[in-house]
Amino acid sequence: MPSAAQPRVLYVTDLAYPARGRRYCDEDIFLSSRLREDFDIALCHPLDAAALMDAFDAVVVRNSGPVLHYQAAYDAFARRAAEGGVRVYNQLTGKADMAGKQYLLDLTAAGFPVIPTVDRAEDAGRLPAADEYVVKPKLGADSIGLRFVPREELADLSYGPSGSVLVQPRIRFRYEVSFYFVDDAFQYALHAPDPDRRWELVPYEPTAEDLAFAQRFVDWNGIEHGIQRVDACRTPEGELLLVELEDLNPYLSLDLVDPRTRDAFVDAFKAALHRLLES
Repeated sequence: MPSAAQPRVLYVTDLAYPARGRRYCDEDIFLSSRLREDFDIALCHPLDAAALMDAFDAVVVRNSGPVLHYQAAYDAFARRAAEGGVRVYNQLTGKADMAGKQYLLDLTAAGFPVIPTVDRAEDAGRLPAADEYVVKPKLGADSIGLRFVPREELADLSYGPSGSVLVQPRIRFRYEVSFYFVDDAFQYALHAPDPDRRWELVPYEPTAEDLAFAQRFVDWNGIEHGIQRVDACRTPEGELLLVELEDLNPYLSLDLVDPRTRDAFVDAFKAALHRLLES
């Protein structure tokens, strides 16, 4: 039984979240059981986090589902945590998906290797030629609201107030690959060999160039305490382009890595939480 002297951690998860083709709850049951070796753990739904967090030494936000389903409650949680100096993992200063999709525009403007992205009709001409374009809400998640349109419809597309939708060329990529980090340290990579089966992942051995690509985005985001997943696609020409930088509650697909890699991830996660508690 855990010692009463162990730090108390509130682990935020939605065990009933209906992920397509995946069981997010299994990952959180596994992770919370392993964290219990070092911490006193209590699980709660994201809607209950703000009311409970003051009784704990730290809050871990894991597979809690898209926040747009409970945006007001999440905003209240983040505000109260910031005001109260609550230690939250991931820390709430992320510039990527944690804050919406604006970062895709910022990275495009800064010349990063990202799928070109615009949010204004007058900028649509800057996008490279493609048969189709991806249109998605700037505050979307989990492919909610995503659709494809032909180039001839871009001129008539409604971008909404203040550019509430994003437009990107539809990249006919060779495959997708994801890089997983604890704080700023790379842990493992997985890739989907079939572009039409995003979550049928297998282990991937990254090259030095691949790791430099992923590390560049983690460094840009500047999170000291948090798990991040860098999602990229490999173009037909061999280039990697950023698809998404998930810095709020990235699913980790831990069931698809070998036991040694999984144990190493858990050890890194524990060490990261201890650093957070000492900060």
